[in-house]
Amino acid sequence: MGLKNALKLKKQRKKFRWKDRKYKVKTLNLYAKSDPLEGANQAKGIVLQKIQKEAKQPNSAMRKCCKVQLTKNGKMVTAFIPGNLAQKLIDEHDEVMIERIGGRQGRTKGDIPGVRFKVLKVNDQPLDLLWRGKIEKGRR
Repeated sequence: MGLKNALKLKKQRKKFRWKDRKYKVKTLNLYAKSDPLEGANQAKGIVLQKIQKEAKQPNSAMRKCCKVQLTKNGKMVTAFIPGNLAQKLIDEHDEVMIERIGGRQGRTKGDIPGVRFKVLKVNDQPLDLLWRGKIEKGRR
């Protein structure tokens, strides 16, 4: 470490920054490029099928989910259906509104592997109110 070594240290710091995954993802804007919602908070889509995902260890539940094809770009995502027996209110070819589950850094939340979204509305009716029996499902 000499007197005029600061330039070399600065250059090295800049070079080795690219080894840091967080820096690389942020700088190259990789999350926005791979994001199915394209930066939006919510998106509409069509339900293609209803599926069940097995929860991670140590839980042993079958989480109710559905495959949704987004109308804006045609991408397929898996969305969680919140609420007890709420999957009965969602049929194939229904139009649903999805949003991100508040997981860590855009990753999955809780014990559902590979699911980053949840269903908010079914045919422009809030799923929460449908599930509680406050309103009836709209006909399309």
